[in-house]
Amino acid sequence: MTSPSFGDPMAPLRREWTRHTPGQRLSRFAVWLVCVAAIVWAVRSIDIIPEFLADAPEQMADLLIRMWPPNVAHYYPEVHNALIETLHIATLGTLFCFILAVPLALMAARNICPIKPLNVVAQFSLVASRSVNSLVWALLFVAIFGPGAAAGVFAIAFRSVGFVGKLLSEALEETNHGPREALRAAGASWGAEMLKGVWPQVQPAFWGIALFRWDINVRESAVLGLVGAGGIGLVLDDAINFFQWDRVSTVLLAILAVVLVAEIIVTRLRSRLL
Repeated sequence: MTSPSFGDPMAPLRREWTRHTPGQRLSRFAVWLVCVAAIVWAVRSIDIIPEFLADAPEQMADLLIRMWPPNVAHYYPEVHNALIETLHIATLGTLFCFILAVPLALMAARNICPIKPLNVVAQFSLVASRSVNSLVWALLFVAIFGPGAAAGVFAIAFRSVGFVGKLLSEALEETNHGPREALRAAGASWGAEMLKGVWPQVQPAFWGIALFRWDINVRESAVLGLVGAGGIGLVLDDAINFFQWDRVSTVLLAILAVVLVAEIIVTRLRSRLL
């Protein structure tokens, strides 16, 4: 190991070399061995067929040829109405999500709710929401409500609760205790503490989370129709099942346009509100 000289201006740029102990070298080798073994096991278990991989570029080129040019005449009214329904699913799902997530975030924040069992229940609910994919939620709600946009709204809402509640609870736990203590000393109620002492501190985070989650939900709601939960995914699934590749390209371009517009809207709103 070389020690840098205090009079050398290049000393901060030089690397210091240290020799690992035999135990450290053995541990590093064991970690690499486990990683390689996991990769080999995964490749063997999924049964990849080399012939299909070799033929993939040719099949992809053939598919792109079939998808071009897009069937623009197919856009209105079927694709257009499905896109509007997708935006409605994302918006209503986001609103419903906040109705569920705000109480859970208040219970999960230890500085807001000092009751430990409620903290555990709220945190478990948030983890359970995040652990289930939106398509799985959609399958469950399609079984409950039947195919349609209602299942998509509830799927988006229940998938988003964990994400929104987790970020809101962290924002609540990072708030300054001083304003709440001053309001409590003045005899303010718990609601007044939340409204005057906590809300001004978490308001920027709240709007940032809301806009970010709505942007994500627009993307996720676009595929819920693949399992019957309404939206543009239903039109896409029909076009794929009937091998109407020119219509598939029209739907994909429409989804791309909506996602780009949503990204622009969210970016501008964030710059104005935050």
